[in-house]
Amino acid sequence: MAETVERESMEYDVVIVGGGPAGLAASIRLKQLAAETGREVSVCVVEKGSEIGAHILSGAVIDPIAINELIPDWKEKGAPIDTPVTDDRFYYLGPAGGIRIPNFMMPPLMSNHGNYIVSLGNLCRWLATQAEALGVEIYPGFAAADIAYGDRGEVKGIIIGDMGVARDGHHKDSYTPGIALYGKYTFFAEGARGSLTKRLLPKYDLTAGHDPQKFGIGLKELWELPPEKHKHGLVMHTMGWPLDNRTGGGSFMYHFGENLCSIGFVVHLNYSNPYISPVDEFQRAKTHPRIREMLEGGKRLSYGARAITEGGFQSVPKLVFPGGALVGCAAGFVNLPRIKGSHNAMKTGMLAAEAAFAALGEGRSGDVLDSYEEAYRESHVYTDLKRVRNVKPLWSRLGTFLALGIGGIDMWMNQLFGFSLLGTLKHGKPDYATLRPAADFKPIVYPKPDGKVSFDKLSSVFLSNTNHEEDQPIHLVLKDPSIPIQVNLPKYDEPAQRYCPAGVYEIVEEATGPRFQINAQNCVHCKTCDIKDPEQNINWVTPEGGGGPNYPNM
Repeated sequence: MAETVERESMEYDVVIVGGGPAGLAASIRLKQLAAETGREVSVCVVEKGSEIGAHILSGAVIDPIAINELIPDWKEKGAPIDTPVTDDRFYYLGPAGGIRIPNFMMPPLMSNHGNYIVSLGNLCRWLATQAEALGVEIYPGFAAADIAYGDRGEVKGIIIGDMGVARDGHHKDSYTPGIALYGKYTFFAEGARGSLTKRLLPKYDLTAGHDPQKFGIGLKELWELPPEKHKHGLVMHTMGWPLDNRTGGGSFMYHFGENLCSIGFVVHLNYSNPYISPVDEFQRAKTHPRIREMLEGGKRLSYGARAITEGGFQSVPKLVFPGGALVGCAAGFVNLPRIKGSHNAMKTGMLAAEAAFAALGEGRSGDVLDSYEEAYRESHVYTDLKRVRNVKPLWSRLGTFLALGIGGIDMWMNQLFGFSLLGTLKHGKPDYATLRPAADFKPIVYPKPDGKVSFDKLSSVFLSNTNHEEDQPIHLVLKDPSIPIQVNLPKYDEPAQRYCPAGVYEIVEEATGPRFQINAQNCVHCKTCDIKDPEQNINWVTPEGGGGPNYPNM
């Protein structure tokens, strides 16, 4: 983005990047505090999706602890939280059957009773209405493409991406330079692997003394089931087949609303076999008798994918830096064994808001909000993550079967006695460093989709309602264009053509040899390529605002 471009600017007390649970909760809390004290605080939220909720993808079963605190009368105000969990099941699957793990063997922290099945996208849409009613300015369709810094090296705000730039870089007739949004404090609530957050981490050395962040890819479909197969309030999780013992992950199935079912699959991105295709593992998982029997006769309504933070306690970076803070999954507050993060995302947004509000009241700006970091360490978020801190490292070291038992014992110890005999285990390598050469494995032959319960990538992407302005710079930037063919193809059989859940990357055979093709139009913004590329050669940057998926009810 050219330094010489003249930009309009707007100034706020707090600028928030990302209209998900964390960013919206932060904006609401700031305005609540302002109303309580009779002070004026200006707050804006920018969201790269075409509307609030357009890019939100989650299971989702939510723990209501944070929303109970933020908006105690959410039920009276019509929040779309109306399916309590009534049946909580967990299975370890083999190829044709499965063993149900009795609920009494699971630590109480794993229980879903008291939680609710929701569309997180719809919940965010509702939270946005609450924020706007309080005076928050929300700008969907605007992608935060760059960071503005002040004279002291502090974060001063963000710069919205330019509109109307052609693929070759020239300015089209529709060219409009992005505006600068300046804030006394800026919150980054971008979700997993945020494109600006990943710049902030090294600039302010936020990961020093912390383990590398770990990730999974979450794939999800929304189905409408025949009424006789719909079990309102059912939550079902599985581990095991079709993944091998060394590859972490599993499926979820949540029945909610009017005959709706969220079904999804998570694959941990520290897998070593470059032939693994997470989306094909998902499609294969749905053919298991225990899952197929519920889906047959139903209709698939939507599809999407998104990276998930899995590092938890050990991987949470320093949260504050001059002029700003990381909130929600930008920092990584997902409780992996519970498969929940929205409650922690909302709470950290609220804590950051309280710290910033206090600082603004003292006439401060652009400094470090140390009180937010301190409040996090005293919060239920810290406790929530600490109790399960060894589950992911055990899974990575021991494989699924052993980790299930030993991880369960460790969680029981933490639940009952507040400590672990294992201490705090380390995560080890970042996910991009875990792939082994293709020569160590045999290619995986996945079953052909049947068009009834299993489907191909392109028909799936169609259901994500993904769209980008075609004549714009490709937002999947190769640091070295030669690496896919010269390095990744011979060593790993170029895994991008498999780990991408949207068919963005292809190897095209031509007379002159293989060519690496990027179908950026298909991108669902999951960020998996940015995480898993073994040479860290793919840099995901924001496309024009409003581009990407448009998820309904996801």
